[in-house]
Amino acid sequence: MDVFRRLFNINRGLPRCGHDRISLLSFASVAMAPQRDAHSQNITKNMTYISNERLKLAVDPHTMKLDKDIARPLCIIMNWMLQRPSHVMKYATLYLEQGFDVISVSCTPWQLMWPQKGSQVVGANLMKFMQANSHSPLVVHGFSVGAYVWSEGLVFAMKDKHTYQPMLDRVVAQTWDSAADITEIPVGFPAAVFPNNKFLQNTFRAYIRYHMKTFYKTATRHYELGSQTFHQPPCGAPALFLLSRTDPVGTERSNQDVCDCWVRMGIKCTWQCWDKSPHVQHYIHHPKEYLASLYAHLDKYGLISQPNKMRERLSKC
Repeated sequence: MDVFRRLFNINRGLPRCGHDRISLLSFASVAMAPQRDAHSQNITKNMTYISNERLKLAVDPHTMKLDKDIARPLCIIMNWMLQRPSHVMKYATLYLEQGFDVISVSCTPWQLMWPQKGSQVVGANLMKFMQANSHSPLVVHGFSVGAYVWSEGLVFAMKDKHTYQPMLDRVVAQTWDSAADITEIPVGFPAAVFPNNKFLQNTFRAYIRYHMKTFYKTATRHYELGSQTFHQPPCGAPALFLLSRTDPVGTERSNQDVCDCWVRMGIKCTWQCWDKSPHVQHYIHHPKEYLASLYAHLDKYGLISQPNKMRERLSKC
């Protein structure tokens, strides 16, 4: 068990999980080139602002308000675990091409395992940022455990619904790629971390179960509340689900449960489930279908401002 305790404690002090040398979830390169002129700037250790415009931004750490008033649309990318910036840019570019700015939100393994001082802080800062600044409309594009970090933000927002509900109502569309239910991490997460090593899968699974049982009050009960909030969200934006039947982490069953709950709430949902593709790699394995589904979803809600760039990108798949 010590190896896993060291893993989660090592990551506690890292400034950004995109710079970690340990890569828990493998990710192949997408063939399309990223936006070369995009400018990235860290505004917290877990949030990176990406724009076509070369901005020098400062943020108030208490209110999360930027020192510049930016009225452009904003895509919030909720990242998978230990993503690399170059991989995030493959997705950010899709939105930059349509006139969006992008905020990339990260969460380290330590922050995931200790939510009160980790993922809850990340989620709260994101909600504050979205509320304090004037970006509109808002779009969410989330991956894997990014769904849980988003849910922690929603839990925080519902503690002051009067302040944050108007901001959540500005979210026009949401996309969930390989969304992972945090309560099922002992089932799927070890297989994603160690896909070819049954011994390490079983050891990691045992540690996660130990952690969730031993630290129920400081960890597991927060996972459960996050999962409940994700199933019954205060954000009712139309949703696109992107997943595969062979993904052991963002399983078809758990995503279907969420989709069914949302449909019963009156949230419009679109479902794209492939027969086979790995966790958070659906774009790589099915690029044309992935883009067609995403662009159709965005276009339906008036979010495609550059149709020529959309058509050009689709033609290159």
